Amino acid sequence: MKTKHWLILILAAAAILRLWNLSVGDLTGSDEVLYSFRAIGLLDFDLAKQQTTPLEWTDPNVPWWAKLSFHDHPPLVFLVQNVFMKIFGENYFAFRLPSAIFGVLSVYLVYLIIQQLNPSKKIALLASSFTAVTVNHVYISRLAIQESYVIFFLLLGSLLFLKSLRQDKYLLWLGLALGLSFLTKYTTFILVPIFISYLLFFQRDYFKNKKLWLAILMTLAISSPILIYNIQLYRNFGHFDFQISYIFGQQPEVWKAAPGKEEIGSLMNRLRNFIPNLYKTNSPVFISLFFISIFSLMSRDKRFLDLSLFWLIILMFFVGPTNRFLTMLTPFIAMETAWFFNDKIKFISILLSAFLIFEVLYSFNSQILAYPFGPQFWAFSKIRYDQYDWGYRELDKFLRKELEGKMPLMALNLRYKFLEAIQNKAIAQGKAGDLEIYPALIIYDYNFHESAQLWNLERLQIYHAWPILKTEEYLSMLNQNGSDFFEKAGIKTYYFIKPTEKLPLKRADKLTNAGALFEQELLKNNIFPAALYNKRGDEVFRIYKF
Repeated sequence: MKTKHWLILILAAAAILRLWNLSVGDLTGSDEVLYSFRAIGLLDFDLAKQQTTPLEWTDPNVPWWAKLSFHDHPPLVFLVQNVFMKIFGENYFAFRLPSAIFGVLSVYLVYLIIQQLNPSKKIALLASSFTAVTVNHVYISRLAIQESYVIFFLLLGSLLFLKSLRQDKYLLWLGLALGLSFLTKYTTFILVPIFISYLLFFQRDYFKNKKLWLAILMTLAISSPILIYNIQLYRNFGHFDFQISYIFGQQPEVWKAAPGKEEIGSLMNRLRNFIPNLYKTNSPVFISLFFISIFSLMSRDKRFLDLSLFWLIILMFFVGPTNRFLTMLTPFIAMETAWFFNDKIKFISILLSAFLIFEVLYSFNSQILAYPFGPQFWAFSKIRYDQYDWGYRELDKFLRKELEGKMPLMALNLRYKFLEAIQNKAIAQGKAGDLEIYPALIIYDYNFHESAQLWNLERLQIYHAWPILKTEEYLSMLNQNGSDFFEKAGIKTYYFIKPTEKLPLKRADKLTNAGALFEQELLKNNIFPAALYNKRGDEVFRIYKF
């Protein structure tokens, strides 16, 4: 079979593993929902009381610069997800699709990078095969978080850098790619020490090239939104954005909590956890092959790969070897491993074929099936639980069906003017679209997983103006305004949503019993629920409609 046919087959396998059943799994991982929720309206707000944003500090007079970026991350991922949700709707497939596309493109970039370093098509095909099927890259390509984008730009920047060493016309393209990468996530800055160290060691004369400095200006111009945002943030509030302020040791009072930073631990913890976490987040066979391949480090042709892997590992010790960050190593591990086995393919081709088949099955079991088979580690990776199918998605489906083609009779007052403006826009669009006015109120038990609550309920209230209240809020309003308050307002249909213990719920120290007491009152009044079940047959929600 010709090389191009093998490459098409590899890319097809990569696409299947990343796109098949892409919507599986709930939004109980906080990062995925925090990006997707904000991407809907490019809104830097997510109800986090201990990590407020410039929109909240400046409401109602939000300055122009506050919309250039987000308080905790650059804007590109949010922009891309916003476009995809405008095309495909507010759903799991839409906000995960860009990650899957970047994942498939990354497989192709691995092939092109090897082609730049070594004419051997066998190494290029093997490296892209490893990247296509290994579980860690499949996993990150199926989540609506930044790392799939980051990996793509790490590889694209590396490819353009290598091309520019032969033809400096690629330097401006490299500047463009770097600018976009910095707008994606600050971890992509690792490309700077990779490129500088390579030039210092092996091609020092390149610093005299004028196009290199033009490329740097191009990078600064493309990434200027985050530069302007941080300058203005410092001028007005005395600190930079969340990530940069953390790097510089700033501790703004408005950010009392540092989600994700608590997991980092001490340097000794990071060192101690690095290899165990590599094994936990990859298949045992793939990572074992990599450690065997370490014996080929620093061969002349692949010193760029070795330097890249060195700096990325240094980055892991800085940011912490968590599941999502370790995925940045995966394509470089794949390239190192393929390089080592290149001249051994004839002797172990059967073993490599068996490994690739095993890796496909391992990835399929870990990521595509709603509930994996077999023992964890040997049959599937623990990263499956980052998007496990608990059953919160069943509520999403139920509410979509109930509210489709309808608009609310009334919207509840919200704390901020910028949120009211979003609700007013939603109501105006509903009227313009001649939607049916539905006089409904949604009440829910407060014992709800925070991330799932943000997507399933707060999204409907903020972006679509549906009146939604916690049980405690609903009862408090009745006590203050009379038991017929909502009837007088025109509400005719009520929903009460009660999650069961089969779901991950709110933190134990925040659980309340108001929802359980309210449910008992409904049952006493002969109001009975409809049950929602997850794919395993567990009852996950009881929905009272009255």
